[in-house]
Amino acid sequence: MIEKLFKKRTDNTLIQLFRYTFVGGAAFMVDFTTLFILTEFFKVYYLISAGIAFLFGVIVNYSLSISWIFNTRRFKNKWIEFGIFAFVGVVGLGLNEIFIWFFTEHVHFYYLISKLVSTAFVYLWNFFARKYILFR
Repeated sequence: MIEKLFKKRTDNTLIQLFRYTFVGGAAFMVDFTTLFILTEFFKVYYLISAGIAFLFGVIVNYSLSISWIFNTRRFKNKWIEFGIFAFVGVVGLGLNEIFIWFFTEHVHFYYLISKLVSTAFVYLWNFFARKYILFR
């Protein structure tokens, strides 16, 4: 069972979602840490920090997704694939910014709490959009 969940190549959506949780966790840590450092130490406005941090997370996510999660690809050209992968990420970035702004400005959550709420929604968008657009 462990080998099936972590090692063997698979097209099983549930196993891919399981793996994506780890990949998403790693990308989230890069994203969240970058957001915190840029905002708290470099005094960059939190929405600008969120955008920059999110892009770092996308790069980590793509690298791990193509090497560990998705083995079936729709596009042979990796530049086209990355462009679409990044486009899905840009939509996710837009959702991320809207959720962070909304929960910070209107619900009055601390911006890092808003980021946590945003992450749940954007995680699901990113996985299913990428799975069905790129890797089926």
